[in-house]
Amino acid sequence: MSGGTRNTRQFFESSSSGGGGRTSIDEGRGVRDGGGGRVAATRGSGVNTGILDEHVLSLVFRSINWDPQAVCTAACVSRRMRAVAERVLWRELCISRAPRMVASLAGAAAGGAAPPSGRIVGGWPALAKMLFFCCGAAGPGVPGHFTRMSRFSKTSGRSFLSRRCRSDLLYVSDPCEHAVAGAGDDLGAYRGVFRGFMRSRTRACLVGRQAALDPRVRCPYCGVRVWSMVAAGMVPRTAWRRLGCLEGRLEYYVCVSGHLHGNCWLARLTSSEGEHDGGSGSDSDASTQGGSDDDGHVAL
Repeated sequence: MSGGTRNTRQFFESSSSGGGGRTSIDEGRGVRDGGGGRVAATRGSGVNTGILDEHVLSLVFRSINWDPQAVCTAACVSRRMRAVAERVLWRELCISRAPRMVASLAGAAAGGAAPPSGRIVGGWPALAKMLFFCCGAAGPGVPGHFTRMSRFSKTSGRSFLSRRCRSDLLYVSDPCEHAVAGAGDDLGAYRGVFRGFMRSRTRACLVGRQAALDPRVRCPYCGVRVWSMVAAGMVPRTAWRRLGCLEGRLEYYVCVSGHLHGNCWLARLTSSEGEHDGGSGSDSDASTQGGSDDDGHVAL
């Protein structure tokens, strides 16, 4: 089993706990309820029908606003359901919940053209996980979890790019704050994704510097290997300032598919600093508006 498949399975299973009357799908023989009675048969058919029909499933999940936890649960029912989720449901969830962001990542024109229905670098399941799942931080012992709301900003993304790489398009989330026992500061975990990473200036710089892939860390979203941007010397000072953390207390990684994840120790602001920041008319404040063309805003 590949690292990406194993990682995605963990994402599926993290939301599929629950009780109640159990319904199971016995592939190739039919659907049985918890008491063993047959509800419907799909004997000898290789075609998805009934609840396995892609159009039926799309209508069902559209009616509940593409709840990602419900899609996770459905994908754990059977191999066929997982295949339908990977082929259709994760893509439709991403397009429905973050249309402008997905259109931008897919290279759609600024006029609001509909996102394509084909592939995206890293895969739709990985993108869906990145939108709704904070990976936490392994070192300080912060576990991953679903997020109730996330905001991804291209303005924040530019802060993570060195000057020679500013032509790249990178979305980065606001840091998800976690209290760590015994630590004086909160830990912020953040994530993001590049558009067209294989052709990006960032990748070209990493390859040109012969930066080594980290032997210990894997991408929490697609399971592939990553570069440490700190080890590669490609973390600009603007990243520290944007996150509000102290210099040298930040780490982030970029995987070969273009997903970004990292964490930092957030500096505590004094009351005077908070008042100063709140009164500024900076580009950072402008980008916090959910309706801004610069942002992708998703909520459970």
